[in-house]
Amino acid sequence: MSETIPRVATVAEVRRAIGEVRALGASVGMVPTMGALHEGHLSLIRAARAENDTVVVSIFVNPTQFGPNEDLKRYPRMLARDCELSQAAGADLVFCPTEEEMYPAGFATWVDVEGLTEGLCGRSRPGHFRGVCTVVTKLLNICAPDRAYFGEKDAQQLAVITRMVRDLDMPIAIVPCVTVRESDGLAMSSRNVRLTPEERAEAPALYRALTRAKELVAIGERDAAVLDRAIRDALTEAPLGEVDYVEIVSAETLAPVTAIAGTCVVALAVRFDGSGTRLIDNIRLSA
Repeated sequence: MSETIPRVATVAEVRRAIGEVRALGASVGMVPTMGALHEGHLSLIRAARAENDTVVVSIFVNPTQFGPNEDLKRYPRMLARDCELSQAAGADLVFCPTEEEMYPAGFATWVDVEGLTEGLCGRSRPGHFRGVCTVVTKLLNICAPDRAYFGEKDAQQLAVITRMVRDLDMPIAIVPCVTVRESDGLAMSSRNVRLTPEERAEAPALYRALTRAKELVAIGERDAAVLDRAIRDALTEAPLGEVDYVEIVSAETLAPVTAIAGTCVVALAVRFDGSGTRLIDNIRLSA
C-alpha cells in the first residue's frame, strides 16, 4: 500500500472531497466510528466497500454522548493506527474532525428521538442518545452518504438512528451489520481492551447468558420472566460484573414484552467496576 489514505479534519474539506466523487457519479458509503477500530468496525467498512464506489470513515470521540462520570478521557484514541486499518479494509477517506469543528462556539441545537431512548441504556445513561443522535445527524448531513453502516451490537442505537433518519426524511439507507465476536463469544468492543485479565475471563458469560435464552426459546419457552431468570442465573458466572439491566423487548418498538412473539431483542448491560468498563450485548429471538 504505497499511498496513505487521505485524512481531512474540517467540514469544508470533507464536503469538497465528497463533492468531487459525486461529480463523477459515484455512490458514497459511510461508517461513523469513535475510533479504536477492531474487527467489528472493519466488517462495516468492508460491507460499505462492497456496496459503494467511495467509502468514508469518520473518527470522532463524541463528548456529548458521555455522562459526567463516564470514560470520555480514558476512551482509547489511536488515529494513525485507525487510518491504516480503515485503508486496509477498503476506505477511501477518513474524516477526523476536532471537537471545536463539530461543536463550535455558540452551538445550541440538539436532536432527540422520543420513546426509543428512554429504556435500556437510556435509563442509566441520561442524555446519551441526545448526544448520539445529534452527532450522527451532523455527520450524515456533512457527508451526505447514500448508505451508512452500523453494527447490531448496539441494538438500541441502531433502532434509534433508523427511526431518526426515517422521521427526518434523510435520503440515506441505514444498513445494519451483524455483531462480530471473539472466538469465545464476547462481542467485539473498543472497551474490551480495558478489562482486567480476570474480567476478560468472565466477560464471555454475557454471550453465554444470551445463548441460554435462545436455547430455551428453541425448545418452546415463551415466558419473558422465565428467560430473564435464566439469563441472570447465567450471569452469576461473571461475579466481578454488576448487572445494569436485562431486558426483553420488541425489536421494533423496544418496549418490554411479557412473552416472545414475533421478533424480540434480548439485551443486557454489565459493568465491571474493577476497570470501570461497561459492556453491552444482545441477541434477536423469534417465536
